[in-house]
Formats: sequence, structure tokens, C-alpha cells
Amino acid sequence: MTDKTEYFDPEWGYATLGIRAAEPRTENMEHSASVSLTSSHVYRSAAEAAAVFSGQQPGYIYARFSNPTVEAFEKRLAALEGGEACIATASGMVAIQTLCLALLKAGDHILASRGLFGASINLFNNILSRFGLETTWVDPTDPAAWKAAVRPNTKLFFVETPSNPLMELADIRALADVAHAHGALLAVDNCFLTPVLSQPLKLGADFVIHSGTKYIDGQGRCIGGAIVGDAQRVGKDIYSYMRTAGPCLSPFNAWVFLKGLETLALRVRAHSDSALKLAQWLKTQPRVKRVFYPGLPEHPQHELAKRQQSGFGGIVSFEVEGGREAAWKLVDSTKMLSITANLGDTRSTITHPATTTHARVTPEAREQAGITESLLRISVGLEDIEDIIRDLERGLA
Repeated sequence: MTDKTEYFDPEWGYATLGIRAAEPRTENMEHSASVSLTSSHVYRSAAEAAAVFSGQQPGYIYARFSNPTVEAFEKRLAALEGGEACIATASGMVAIQTLCLALLKAGDHILASRGLFGASINLFNNILSRFGLETTWVDPTDPAAWKAAVRPNTKLFFVETPSNPLMELADIRALADVAHAHGALLAVDNCFLTPVLSQPLKLGADFVIHSGTKYIDGQGRCIGGAIVGDAQRVGKDIYSYMRTAGPCLSPFNAWVFLKGLETLALRVRAHSDSALKLAQWLKTQPRVKRVFYPGLPEHPQHELAKRQQSGFGGIVSFEVEGGREAAWKLVDSTKMLSITANLGDTRSTITHPATTTHARVTPEAREQAGITESLLRISVGLEDIEDIIRDLERGLA
């Protein structure tokens, strides 16, 4: 009988990879992936324990850095992103922190997109700065600005594309060329698009960052993150940091994410299809000033989106007439949409970024990033699009 537990076909499509890559079966040959909830592992002899601990023999040691369920999730996500290795972390924010602390040192310089998630901005400005890492903020849409901001000690470019919440796109290949020409590395947060719609490593990025909390989970249940990249920097250097510092993903959350990957391709394409319909409807509404969605032809980077993505994603942002008062009124008028800052859920969510996700960012930084008091962000869920539109009509009537 053929052993199918480790079968892998590099020609598989994304839907198949999400279901079949790195199937974690035990000797019981489970069809649905099992979860290994154990903090440590035992050995048959002292000699076997010594061989596993020294790395001379493969095996699991301690769940801080080696667990069968976490490993299966890492292998499957790496396969989806086209990477050689993946390290799973306790959250998406910890993934960014782990990347920086594992590979950078005091005195190094970071170039980061000014369109980052609010917590990411605070991480670079208020936490990593304490360890001697300086960050300069750059327009994500202008590769020339990145080139102009490079210093001799610049070691990392960090960008979200599309940006949160204004859906600005970075030209990944152009930024990779600039970074590599100056001896720096490029990390791309691929949370909004997932590997279903974008594969930054194929465009020259060195690392892909994920918040598994979002589309990978898909139902708003668990917290987790991941770093995908090459066998040396991720598989050895970042793994070494993980082994010592321990910002690890729990086996149970890894199991939830592993199951989430099985439906990722179907869900993300459905989110994207509905988001485009919502964006098209919003731009016809008299009280909507502007819609931010790369799938609209009038988006300034629509052509770039078509070049480097296979879809436009499930996030739509828009500005309403009337500032914060009108924005809050619209939020409060909804009956079905969830008022929460999370995204990537089966349930549609509505958020006022200026007072939630970016509330801890300075007003000056918000203004520079274009995050106004009239801006709202919707993570389009998997409900019927007609019901989502009807729920928003109350506040726009």
C-alpha cells in the first residue's frame, strides 16, 4: 500500500495545497488532522534523547519550538506561499517582532511603509526603538522615495500591501530591487490578500508575514502569526531565536489554522468577489465621498493590482460626508455588521479606524497617512452581498 502521509506534488493548485500539503497523520492514520496537545515528548532511551537534543536524530523535544501540529501548519503555509521554511508565532505582531529581533541588531535602520496597522506603527516607534532600531516612514506607493531614504545601515524594508486601511499598494518587485541593491531585506505583510491572491516571495520579497488571526483562521477564533521565507534565515536563524525566546504558537491554535487553510482558497475568493460588488455600490451613493478599493478602475494603482495580484481582496474602505459624527451614525445604524476591529471573518465587520485601530497613533501620523475622521473600513464577510448592502443603506439613506 502506498504511504500517502507525506505525499506532495509541486504542481498542486492553491486549493489542493491548502487541503493536502503536510497532512499530520499519526500511526492511527486519521483522515482529519489531529492535534498534539503536549508540552514535551518522551524517548525510548537516554541515547535516543541525547541524539534528538543534539540534532543527530529527528524528533520532537518541547512545544516551545517543536510540535507536530505546529510543524504541519508551518509546512502547509510555506507550501502555499512558495517558501522554503515557516516559523509560526503567538500572534501577527509577535511575528514582526521576532523577524526584527532575530535578524537585526542595535544601530540598524528600518524603512517602513507609513500605511501600516496602528499596532505595527507603535511596535516600530515605541518598542523596537528602545533596542537601538531606528525606523523611517516612507510612502508605500513610491519606490523612488524608498531609494532616497536608504542609509548605509538600512537592513530591512517592511511593507503592508494593500495598506491598512486605505488599500494603497506597494510595487513589491520594485521595492525588492531597491532593497537588494543596497544590501537590505524586504518583508511583506500579506495578511489582506493571503497566498491565494498574492505571492510576494515570487515577486522578490525575502519574507512574508501573516496574522493567522485573520483570513487563515477565517472565523475569528484564535490568535497567531507566521513568518515565511528561506531555509537559512527563517529555517535556521529565526528558528534559533524561537527556540530560545519562545514566542511560539500554541498547538491548538495551529490546529485551528491548519483546518482554516483547507477552505482558504474558497473563502478568500468569495470575500473578494463580494467586496468588489460592495465597492461598486458604495461609489454610487451620494453620501459617500470616496471609495478605496484596488478593484475599482479609478483606484490609482488598479493596473499594479492586476499585475501582482490574482484578486483584489475582501477589505473596502470609504469616506462619508460629515466627518466623525456621520461616520459613527452610519456604524451605529447597522444591525447585522459587527462593530469590531477584527477582519477576515466569515462575518462582515465595520470599523472607524481613527478611533480604534489607529487611535494610539498620533494625530499628525494619522493625517499624514490619510486616515480621516470620516473614514470607515469594512471587512466583507461571507453573508449574501444583498444583505450587507441593505444593512448599510440605513445609515446612508
